[in-house]
Amino acid sequence: MSWLTIGEAVRVNAGKYPDKLAFKDERRSLTFRQLDERTNRLANALLGLGLQKGDKLSTVLQNCLEFVEVYLAGAKAGIVVAPVNWRLAPLEAEYVVNNSDAKALITCVDCFPLVEEFRHKVKIDPGMFIHVGEKAPKGYLDFEQLIARADAGPPAVEVKGEDTWVILYTSGTTGTPKGVVRSHESYAAFFLINEVEFSFKPDDYALAMMPLFHVNSTFYSFVFTYIGAAVYIHRERKFDPAEVLRIIEKERITFSSMIPTHYALIFGLSEDERKKYDVSSVRTLLTSSAPVRRDMKLAIMDYFKGALLFEAYGSTEAGLVTLLRPEDQFKRLESIGKECIGTDSIKLLDDKGREVGVGDIGELFSRGPMMFDSYYKLPEKTKASRRGDYFSAGDLARRDEEGFYFLVDRKDNMIITGGEHVYPTEVEKVIGAHPAVREVAVVGLPHEKWGEAVTAVIVLKENKTATEDEMIDYCKDKIAAFKKPKKVIFVEDSKIPRTTTGKIVHRHLRARLHEESLKG
Repeated sequence: MSWLTIGEAVRVNAGKYPDKLAFKDERRSLTFRQLDERTNRLANALLGLGLQKGDKLSTVLQNCLEFVEVYLAGAKAGIVVAPVNWRLAPLEAEYVVNNSDAKALITCVDCFPLVEEFRHKVKIDPGMFIHVGEKAPKGYLDFEQLIARADAGPPAVEVKGEDTWVILYTSGTTGTPKGVVRSHESYAAFFLINEVEFSFKPDDYALAMMPLFHVNSTFYSFVFTYIGAAVYIHRERKFDPAEVLRIIEKERITFSSMIPTHYALIFGLSEDERKKYDVSSVRTLLTSSAPVRRDMKLAIMDYFKGALLFEAYGSTEAGLVTLLRPEDQFKRLESIGKECIGTDSIKLLDDKGREVGVGDIGELFSRGPMMFDSYYKLPEKTKASRRGDYFSAGDLARRDEEGFYFLVDRKDNMIITGGEHVYPTEVEKVIGAHPAVREVAVVGLPHEKWGEAVTAVIVLKENKTATEDEMIDYCKDKIAAFKKPKKVIFVEDSKIPRTTTGKIVHRHLRARLHEESLKG
């Protein structure tokens, strides 16, 4: 027996709940019947352009209902959706599009300038660019016209559970993004496991705020589509806490997945401002990407009085691995919780592949039905990430005597800022090219708003000078804005901790800078 693919789930729910709300944003809404018809039409339109099952389709889109429709049309046509982070610099976006082997690209008004920067450098036929929004620019097909002209019946393509649905790009340790290949089956497993863990129901109404190119939003949008529930797609490019609270009140939202930065911004509002909004409809909240302080947890529980708070640990590759459940929030404050239902098991292994004991640190490996298939076109990296059928994102952790897991260090010194993943080597490569820079190390330092702030520690060349503003401005247009350093520290070479072979030890540098900041 195989579970429904996401495309089949849309069809089934259109039959069960034809007039029930499926998706909504600030402009329009779609019932399940409308969603089914429009995604059938879009799937047929894409096939009519010459795309075939297994072909790749890039998207450079901000959050909107059309983005949802592209995912679901791809699911029905067997076309693999490979979304691009619209926050990337042109060269970075160009790499992702070419690496994915995309044969078509869909963009929108807001992302059009970015696409125009690399359009003529990617391996896509000039006639295969599609534009969402009024008055498609010259050289672009009109999204709505394609839908209007296409057949409304189900596309004549057989899509199986093991077929690939999406390739989601996540940064690599060398700064080169890796495409994470995920099947319909892996998503179906995630949806059903989460339905049990969170007690999701068809009467739920979720608020999706994370960008739809993120695994978080593909998980916590389409899980509701799968079970016949509704989702509000938040379209704001910048997180506005008052606007989010207004949406929760107006739409009677029952669930949202937010990162600690979102909560920090909400509680950055005055108490009087927060009291203006009725958030009593919220039943469940999820936080992930970074630990939540005790005072923040207390504030969340006090404000969202009827909500159960969960914390999650997982990855684009492994899906959901552990959950710190509501009843355990204050039992193990720094814990990432225990295995979620459906995770076969977790192992903590030392460098020789041996399991470590209780309280000892090891690399966290997990296996289960939510696992990705492979890194796209990277068989060696796929192999290196696994021990048999166990996968590791490279995180170090320990386990206590009651089975709670605690993260010790993030993979390869990765920085998580505002929910975005930043690898130091990406930023170091850019800053290191500055003529005044002799050496640079990039680390993440704790930040109340962003979780971690990208911090560049620079050793200047002899007789060279530079300022913090100059270095930050130098990064403009070379890397995505969220990767640019928020702080620059100039130091003497002797202040950089190194191994005996001269390599910079990032974790020691980060710890020392954090300690110095605490001392003031």
